[in-house]
Amino acid sequence: MNADSEKEDDGYKLTAETNVIKTRDDVHPVLFNKVQCDNGESEPCFQAINDSTCSWLRPEEKFGVRKLRERIEPWLTSLCQSEHLSMLLGSGLSNAVHCRATGKLLPGMSTYVFGNYNELIQAEAGRSAKACGRNKGNIEDQLRAANELLRGWEIEAVCGNTSAKETAQSIRQDISGILGSFAKSIYEGERGIAGAPANKREEAFNYLVSFLMSFASRSGTRDRLHLFTTNYDRVIEAGADAAGMHLLDRFVGSVSPVFRSSRLDLDIHYNPPGIRGEPRYLEGVARFTKLHGSLDWVDSDRTIRRIGLPFGGSSTDLVKSAFAEISSDASQLMIYPNAAKDRETSFYPYTELFRDFAASLCRPNHTLVTFGYGFGDDHLNRIIEDMLTVPSTHLVVISYDDPLQRIMKIYDELGRHAQVTLLLGNHVGEFGTLVDSYLPKPAIDRATFRMAELLKARFGTRSIDALPAEPQSSTSSAPSPGTDTTDFDAEGL
Repeated sequence: MNADSEKEDDGYKLTAETNVIKTRDDVHPVLFNKVQCDNGESEPCFQAINDSTCSWLRPEEKFGVRKLRERIEPWLTSLCQSEHLSMLLGSGLSNAVHCRATGKLLPGMSTYVFGNYNELIQAEAGRSAKACGRNKGNIEDQLRAANELLRGWEIEAVCGNTSAKETAQSIRQDISGILGSFAKSIYEGERGIAGAPANKREEAFNYLVSFLMSFASRSGTRDRLHLFTTNYDRVIEAGADAAGMHLLDRFVGSVSPVFRSSRLDLDIHYNPPGIRGEPRYLEGVARFTKLHGSLDWVDSDRTIRRIGLPFGGSSTDLVKSAFAEISSDASQLMIYPNAAKDRETSFYPYTELFRDFAASLCRPNHTLVTFGYGFGDDHLNRIIEDMLTVPSTHLVVISYDDPLQRIMKIYDELGRHAQVTLLLGNHVGEFGTLVDSYLPKPAIDRATFRMAELLKARFGTRSIDALPAEPQSSTSSAPSPGTDTTDFDAEGL
């Protein structure tokens, strides 16, 4: 591939070595590549591509991590203090954690062979994928096509057609077998992380914890962070456990939690020592929604239940017994678009989950951060597009690459560029680099706010020149979260 990126009529064409940044007041995305440093510094050095112009770079200027940090970290810290904050996490997060623990990528969502009707299913899956802007179909497209084909034969069988009944049963068995194989491949990915060398596994989870806490470290009085994911694995849940986070989802119960449609805004509070009747919000709490189902969700006795499947465990009796519940009839497994079979409501429980996604996003003063999401799901992209019709909302897109060539295309189609932040590429979108250099501090750090206020009172605003000056009032006020922290971070304090 060429080292340069081209701007074509239909959008930006990015190469594997291209990084993209658009933050703050940037009018257009700034494209840059890694170059050789003049003074032989060990830190990476970058230079903007010729046709990328911006206010913070001189022509042909070379810059490093420090310059990028001044552009990224203060901006992300400010956005994370929005009244409402959500994250949409795709397969890129699981891939990043797995790669850091094992040095290998997760197996992709490969296609499967569906018996006698494979040709029909593959053709429909390909058509569906192209309609969504993807080059070829994946397991989700195949399952959707197979379920539609099955439904057609089931309708035919209602009229007493014996051969239709047999055909429907054959397709049903194919779907069940492929779902079982797919579930086991997902579980092997979890097992790869759990079975990695102890030091590499610990390092991977430390990065995952820091990543999650960079966004979840909001004071208890603010609206809770809402985590959405399209992943089937339990990497996020494992990271939350390691971080000591409390995840609030729609499941109720302990032994065999049941999915509930109730949308009560449950929360967690505590009573301070010696004080009764004045409960306070507990910190480290986030809401959690798995939009495409999960490896451990099954349709059982007219309810959606979460079974006890250990994360990445070995082939013990416990794991075997948990998988026996799936393997006996894998069509019970709640992996999108496989829906509950005994409900009149179409695509239950996914319709409930998509409503949560829309209700969380489409409201004023909301920021959505996506990481590792390739914008390949039109049913989610439509909601994101609707969100941006609210002027006070903001979209932050962070990704290591753009394998589907969708991100920059969606950016162009949205048209609301002032409400979009982009961090794409093998540097600014790389998991470890993000955590080390560019994400907000993974803690509620009130001490830094107080220190910044004290320094401002003593020495004025001489060192605060990274952001436009704000009007000064006659009475001192607390600095807005993110502003002072990021300014002094840029100075190396």
